[in-house]
Amino acid sequence: MGRGKIVIRRIDNSTSRQVTFSKRKKGLITKTKELAILCDAEVGLVIFSSTGKLYEFAISSMKSVVERYNSLKEEHQQFLNPSLEDKFWQRKTAILRQQVQDLQGNHRGEQLYGLRVEELQNLENKLEMSLKGVRMKKERILTDEIQELSRRGNLIHQENLELCRKVNLILKENRELYNKECGILLYTRALRP
Repeated sequence: MGRGKIVIRRIDNSTSRQVTFSKRKKGLITKTKELAILCDAEVGLVIFSSTGKLYEFAISSMKSVVERYNSLKEEHQQFLNPSLEDKFWQRKTAILRQQVQDLQGNHRGEQLYGLRVEELQNLENKLEMSLKGVRMKKERILTDEIQELSRRGNLIHQENLELCRKVNLILKENRELYNKECGILLYTRALRP
């Protein structure tokens, strides 16, 4: 026999409320772990107790989850406002310039000649990783934009099909009216002496 439905409302007894909080928090964390493991999802859980204590859980790291969320939030907002997209790319460009300047600051001109092969390889890898990250993000944004345009195109196509159906229906009704009028004219002419 199943449990009855419980009413969700604030628990007045502070001890019971704390016990329920602990049990439900543990259940949420368990479900979060299961979701992350079963679905290979990147999940972050943040809980503040009534006393203001912070509880957090993430399979990788909460910082990376929050950074990814903020990054995707920025990308989503840029579709809503084209000027935000410009700002986004300006920021990305500024970040990359700063990274290049940092790398060049340590390795300008002749200083590169004094580096070992491993250090040069490390420098090259860092530059390639930065470029790869920008390209991936750009590709993801373009893919999302293409999907959105495709969705809009499908909607417009459906609207066009519906308009064509309505036009054809109106043309058919007009032909039927015309045929009725011609029939009435022929009938009235036939009745005249």
